[in-house]
Amino acid sequence: MNLKELSSRLGLSPTTVSRALGGYPEVNAETRARVTEAAARYNYRPNKRAQALATGKSFNIGHVLSTRNKDELVNPIFGDFIGGLTERSAASGYSLSLTLTEVDAEEAMFRKLKSEGAVDGIVLQSPRTNDNRIALMHDIGLPFVVHGRASDIEAPYAWVDVNNRRAFERATAFLIDLGHRRIGLVNGDERMDFAARRRSGYQDALRQVDLQPDETIMRAGPMTEDNGHAAVAQMLSMDNPPTGFVVSSITLAIGARRAIQEAGLVMGRDVSVVAYDDDLSYLSNRQDVPVFTAVRSSVREAGQKIADMLIRQINATSTAPDRELLEAELVVGTSTGPVV
Repeated sequence: MNLKELSSRLGLSPTTVSRALGGYPEVNAETRARVTEAAARYNYRPNKRAQALATGKSFNIGHVLSTRNKDELVNPIFGDFIGGLTERSAASGYSLSLTLTEVDAEEAMFRKLKSEGAVDGIVLQSPRTNDNRIALMHDIGLPFVVHGRASDIEAPYAWVDVNNRRAFERATAFLIDLGHRRIGLVNGDERMDFAARRRSGYQDALRQVDLQPDETIMRAGPMTEDNGHAAVAQMLSMDNPPTGFVVSSITLAIGARRAIQEAGLVMGRDVSVVAYDDDLSYLSNRQDVPVFTAVRSSVREAGQKIADMLIRQINATSTAPDRELLEAELVVGTSTGPVV
């Protein structure tokens, strides 16, 4: 079925049907729902090229990765985020355009995407505390949503983030309630805003019970299994090692478990570990009794919410910048126990 045939069945003009399927705000909700239902019933798929010519849209959402972050491509967290983003984008007729560029060519790439009309909006990921990409997006005039927040940016912008500070405050407080007083931190790259917030939450929980944060048992860096192993192995070799750890990903936690085993200790009995769990498809911590005690928030769900938010911007159905702060839930697994 083509657009003309679908329009005829609905008794609407082809322009109205096209605009309803494109999410244009001037089409009322009742008509949009009627058109969407009919398109699904008759298995109608709009011709993207014709839509682009008629609307001036590309129906692409852009995601630019610099070579500084190219390892994200094999990161399971990134994979689940992109999965959620593309699932929800596709449901609204949008595709994802992923571009890799050199660090010093990143600004030029964003401007090129805008000038060529290659994308209708941009997703920004892994913001730093003072991220210059946000001012650049405002300057270029492209709709955008940030996955995370940039603490030092005061200008309004759209974002979806997890309450990372509160999540790590809760994780640390959980270990304190179990009697742990020497608690190590294995964090992500603290130039990233999420990691800076997690460190603050960890320190807040310690100070609330008059424990002074100890820099000698804090580590930060890429969230890989090797880094988790190296950080925990080194801290366990100290004269006064931590009895518990809070770590910034399940991948780091797997490395931590390996270091604990190599030290002849048992995780959950001799040493406790609380992880941050992105609820990943390929590294699931959702067993009946989870392996890791964790603060959990779905990165796939964040991707879905960002897609919805960005498409609202593109279609001008959202006036002020949307913002959504997600709370992580604490799930108790076998990786924690009372201090011995």
